[in-house]
Amino acid sequence: MTHQNLLEPPETLLDVDPAAAELLSGADPAITAGRYPASALAWATLAEAALAAGFTVEAYAYARTGYHRSLDQLRRAGWKGAGPVPWRHEPNRGFLRSVAALSRAAGAIGEEDERARCEQFLRDSSPEAADALGF
Repeated sequence: MTHQNLLEPPETLLDVDPAAAELLSGADPAITAGRYPASALAWATLAEAALAAGFTVEAYAYARTGYHRSLDQLRRAGWKGAGPVPWRHEPNRGFLRSVAALSRAAGAIGEEDERARCEQFLRDSSPEAADALGF
């Protein structure tokens, strides 16, 4: 029997992202995001590519979209605004990657407060994700 600490919120586990299979097979993330606009993973992938190409404003917009789509999904999954969103659960990675990309993009455009907030939110949500994503 697993015991839950009643003082900590339970883990939030998102449903499978419908775009994940397409993205893993190498589909264009822009086409995939258009087909699945609620996909945090598609928006995170777009944000990461834009950051890598030096398109910081576009990266910020993509990451913010993925972040907000993720918040909607987290709330539907029972998340109450805090608590663990584990990296080990693959469907959570679109959210976690969106937060990481938003932190990086915010920093790149000089939004230091938002960069720091997003970095802390990522670490609070999943220390493992923060480490895996280089924070």
